Amino acid sequence: MLPPVADNFVAGEDAETMLDYVAETNGEGIAGIANLLGEHYDERSDAAADTEAYLELAERIDERGLDCCVSVKPSQVGLDVGSDVFRRNLGRIVEHAAERGVFVWVDMEDHETTDATLDAFEENAREYGDVGVCVQANLKRTGEDLERLADVPGKVRLVKGAYDEPKTVAYREKETVDEKYREYIEYAFREFDGGVAVGSHDVGMINHAVDCHREYGTPFEVQMLMGVRENVQRRLVGSVPVYRYIPYGPKWVSYFARRVRERKENALFALRAVLG
Repeated sequence: MLPPVADNFVAGEDAETMLDYVAETNGEGIAGIANLLGEHYDERSDAAADTEAYLELAERIDERGLDCCVSVKPSQVGLDVGSDVFRRNLGRIVEHAAERGVFVWVDMEDHETTDATLDAFEENAREYGDVGVCVQANLKRTGEDLERLADVPGKVRLVKGAYDEPKTVAYREKETVDEKYREYIEYAFREFDGGVAVGSHDVGMINHAVDCHREYGTPFEVQMLMGVRENVQRRLVGSVPVYRYIPYGPKWVSYFARRVRERKENALFALRAVLG
C-alpha cells in the first residue's frame, strides 16, 4: 500500500493495481501511459528483469483491452550497461508490444543519452512504426534533432525538459525555454505527419498547440502526469485526445520526491494532504 500523498502521483506497487487504475482513467475518457519506475541500472540482470516486465505488461494491456501504451527509460533497459544491450532490449519490447497493438514511448533522460536514444528510436520506428520518442525544448540541439526526426515514422513528444543540464548544452532561463517550446510545437505541426504529443501542464502551450492544429491540421494529443492538474485533463476530454502518464512499481519513493521538488504547486499539494 502506498502512503497518502504518494498515491496521488503513483498508481501502485504492482502492475495489476496500476491496470485497475488505468481502467478507471479510461472510464473518464483519458488514455494511460504506463511506466514501471526504475532507472540507471548498472547490472545487465536488472535491465533484463524490467524488459521482461514490459513484455508481460504489453500482454496484460492487450488482454484487458485497455486504452494504454507504455513508456520506457533507456537507462532502465540497459543503456548504462551498454548501447547494444539497450537497443536489443528496447527492440524486444517494441516488437512484442507492436504485435499486440500497444504503442511504446521512449523517454528522454539527460543530454548524454540523447544520441543513443534517438538512434534506437529511429531504428525501431522504421521497422515497427508503433513507437515514439521524447525531445526536450531546453536542449540547444533540439532544433536539429527535430529536423532529423521529421521524416521518421512514429510520434514525437515535446516537453520543456526537467533535467538540470549545464548551460553549455541547455537554455536555463524560463522565458527562453518557453519561447523555444512554442517554436518547436509549431515546427512539429508544420513538418510532421505522424502526429504530435504535447507533454505539458502549461495551458498556454496547449492553446498554442490547438491554434497550430487549426492551421496545419496535424493530429495531436496532450500528455500530462498523474496527480498534476487532473482537473484540466478532464476538461480537455472530448476536444483532444488526453493521455495520463501513470507510474507504478516499488521504486516510488525517489519518483515521488522528485515530483514534489520539481514544482512549488506539487509541494504545496503534498503539504495540504499531509496536514489534512
